[in-house]
Amino acid sequence: MAGSVATVGLVAGVAVLTVGLSVAGSAAVVGQRLASAADAAALAAADAASGAVTGIPCERAEEVAGTFGASIALCDLDGLVATVTVSMRFGMLPATASARAGPGPGSDLHSGHTEN
Repeated sequence: MAGSVATVGLVAGVAVLTVGLSVAGSAAVVGQRLASAADAAALAAADAASGAVTGIPCERAEEVAGTFGASIALCDLDGLVATVTVSMRFGMLPATASARAGPGPGSDLHSGHTEN
């Protein structure tokens, strides 16, 4: 009898551990997907702001985020620098990620300075 109880306890413990690891793995996948969506959306918005691609920057960001299953929670432009926050549901919880893209601080596009 004691062996049966111990076996049931062991099986239950393994089941709980397996479910916990599955949830943690799923959360990691959603986190990576959100980070990728934020990066790609910020790049798309910055490209549109600079004129490298056609379109309205935040609309381009929304299109790109949608391909990852995410939506835009925030899209902000400061000159040619785009800051984008994307969101997605993970079960009942909201998950978000942010990214910034644009020319670097010393670039000619950012400063408006060109050399001859």
